[in-house]
Amino acid sequence: MLETAELTPLIGSEVRIDGDLLLSGEHAAELRELLVRRGVVAIRGLDFDDSQLAAFTATIGKVRMGAISEDEAGMLKVVHIAGAYFWHVDGTYTTMPPFATVLSPRVVAPEGGDTEFCNTYAAFEDLPAEEQKYLSTLEVVHTVKAAYNHAVPEPTLEQFQQWQGRAVRPLVWRHRSGRRSLVVGATASHVVGMHVAESHELLERLTAHMTQDRYVYRHKWRMGDVVVWDNTGTMHRVRPFDLSSGRLMHRFAVEGVEPLAAEPRLAAAVGA
Repeated sequence: MLETAELTPLIGSEVRIDGDLLLSGEHAAELRELLVRRGVVAIRGLDFDDSQLAAFTATIGKVRMGAISEDEAGMLKVVHIAGAYFWHVDGTYTTMPPFATVLSPRVVAPEGGDTEFCNTYAAFEDLPAEEQKYLSTLEVVHTVKAAYNHAVPEPTLEQFQQWQGRAVRPLVWRHRSGRRSLVVGATASHVVGMHVAESHELLERLTAHMTQDRYVYRHKWRMGDVVVWDNTGTMHRVRPFDLSSGRLMHRFAVEGVEPLAAEPRLAAAVGA
C-alpha cells in the first residue's frame, strides 16, 4: 500500500516511494485511483531522467504522442507558454483530452514559477443540486483565441489568423464513474445560445468558485520532483516567473480514455 499524505483537505497528495518500486508499476493501479480521487500526486526526490520519466508515465497509461508533444518520444520541453499562466484544462479542443500529465523540473526558477491546481470535481459537487442540473444542460465554445486573449492582448494579424480553432464541449463532464466535473478555464469563449454578457458573467462566476483557496493546491517546485495530475478532473496554471531564470520543465502526458462530448439527450436539450 502506498504511503501518502494529504497536501490540502480537498486536493493533492504526496506519495513517498522508492524510484525503482515506482518504475516497476507494482503500485500503478493504486496510484491511478489516488490520482482520480485526489487530483494531484506529488513525489519528491526522485531525480528521474527523461527515460525514467517516460517509463513512469507508461505505467499510468499509454504515453500520448503528437497533440501536446514536440518530438517522437512524446516529451514536451516547457519553457514559456503564454496561455499557461491562466487556469485551463489541456486538450479541450480534442474529443479525447489527455487523462493525466507528468511534469518534472530541469531548471527551477529562484522565485515564482509555482504550479497551481484546482479540483473541478469538488467544485461541481459543492454547487446546489438545482444549479448542477441546469449547468449540465449547457455547452461551451472553446477557442484558441480565447486562450490567448489575456496572454497576448495585442496579437499580430498572423497570430490572430492562427487562433481560429474552435470546439463545442459540455460545461459539465459526465464521467464513466458517475461523477461530474466542470470544464471552463481560459479556452472557454462563451456559452452556446446565451447572451454574451450573461455568458461572460456565468463563466467568470464559475471560475471564481472553482479557484477558491479550498479547492486549490499550489506546488512549489524542487529539483527531483515529479508531479502528476488528473487532467480530466482539475484545472491548472503556472504562476509568473522571470523568464531569464531559465526555468525548464519536461512533460509527458497519458492518453485519454473518456471523451469530452455532450450526451445525445443533453445536446438535443440545448438545440445542438
